[in-house]
Amino acid sequence: MKHLFLILTFLICATAIGQKKAYGDGEWFRFRVHYGLVTAGYATLQVNETSLNGKQVYHVKGEGRTTGMTKWFFPVEDYYESYIDTDLDIPYRFIRKIDEGGYTKDIQIDFDHEINEARVINNKKKTQDFINFPEEVQDMVSAFYYLRNNLDISNLKVGETIDMNMFFDKENYKFRLKFLGRETLKTDFGKVPTLIFRPYVQSGRVFEEKESLTVWVTDDENKMPILIKASLVVGSLKATLTEFKGLQHSFKIIMN
Repeated sequence: MKHLFLILTFLICATAIGQKKAYGDGEWFRFRVHYGLVTAGYATLQVNETSLNGKQVYHVKGEGRTTGMTKWFFPVEDYYESYIDTDLDIPYRFIRKIDEGGYTKDIQIDFDHEINEARVINNKKKTQDFINFPEEVQDMVSAFYYLRNNLDISNLKVGETIDMNMFFDKENYKFRLKFLGRETLKTDFGKVPTLIFRPYVQSGRVFEEKESLTVWVTDDENKMPILIKASLVVGSLKATLTEFKGLQHSFKIIMN
């Protein structure tokens, strides 16, 4: 199951939306990634407050790995990290270390926002590149948390799209997200009011088409992703939130 955690975090970063500080030190999510009833793996995201080069940051750690039979025929171990300024919501460092069935990458990106330049260190190839990036750029993980804190959905209309600047590996690109509406979703936690989004993605290599993804996030101040559906070249994939802790706000559940 190649790109297990890449797919999950890509979807998460595209969909967790809010207006105030939606997260903080100690927040933790766990997702079950599955094809139908068959569990392919698990992924987690954890936030810890720390410091980096004298700046106060949230250190976000993401991990994803296959399990069970999937692990035997396609082992995946993915690690992602982002160091995000606690006040400015901008990334200072991004780390991507993955092993997906023998396909490996080990990359560190340091962002200098004063001169808008990223230093991309490829530990596997022993190379270093310096690449300019646009204003208000985010990495794949920090975008998740930036959007939770800063994007106002109160005036969004169904069908409206949102754009943002993203930097991944050695490339700048525009990320686009479409708002589909609201839905009350039945989950293991109960009936949960949700917001529905569809990110636009590149078709062909992983996804069937540009609008293959649909994501449900909680319609409360946490704005945490609770269900993700993706139509892939190799079949249909789901990621379901199974556990969480350290939320900054109450989790809204409909009792009736």
